[in-house]
Amino acid sequence: MDDLALSERVIGCAIEVHRHLGPGLLESAYVDCLCFELGAAGLAFQRQVELPVVYKGMPLAAAYRLDILIANRLVVEVKSVERILAVHEAQLLTYLRLSGHRAGLLLNFNHVVLKEGIRRVVN
Repeated sequence: MDDLALSERVIGCAIEVHRHLGPGLLESAYVDCLCFELGAAGLAFQRQVELPVVYKGMPLAAAYRLDILIANRLVVEVKSVERILAVHEAQLLTYLRLSGHRAGLLLNFNHVVLKEGIRRVVN
């Protein structure tokens, strides 16, 4: 399955979560439910994947954590904010650069229609 097809399956899982929960909850609730849906869809994933930063050859201890890493290649960052800001997109791009992964999804569940809160990012 290519990155685009994988992204579409993940978005389908996110839409299912949003259909049941709607907007207004904490990010952690959406992450928990999205992981449930990913598992039900048979997608391999990891939660809270440590992403160390190396500065001048010195690794810094677990500076960041990816919300969800799917199939060891798609980074998913979950938000529940009023609107996606440039800093959120920059955060995902940084995660992609540091991890060496090529594609990511930024999912903001705090929209009446989830489609308005989805950004696909390719590094």
